[in-house]
Amino acid sequence: MTTITITRSSNDSYKSIECLGHAGFADYGNDIVCSAISVLTINLINSIDQLTDDKITVDQDEEKGLIRLLFEDAPSNEADLLLQSYELGIDSIYRQYGKKFLNIKFRRE
Repeated sequence: MTTITITRSSNDSYKSIECLGHAGFADYGNDIVCSAISVLTINLINSIDQLTDDKITVDQDEEKGLIRLLFEDAPSNEADLLLQSYELGIDSIYRQYGKKFLNIKFRRE
């Protein structure tokens, strides 16, 4: 199962996105749920990096299925829109494939 943790600050700005684990929908190379989550997450990171001036840190560990995006400051309006779009995409995957393969957590710090 993949767990996505979306962390926001007390003033509701995004602080981090963390994806951990492999979905387990199918064997490696055929897991469309894991692929969809990965594509959305990597596209989010690349879009923020290429289309905004936001300062981010990215950690990853392919073996563990970890991708973590951390914002140094509150995200810009452009990054915030990209993050909202990411949430829509992840929620769509969750609604289609259910809680057996994907868990979404929301945290406040």
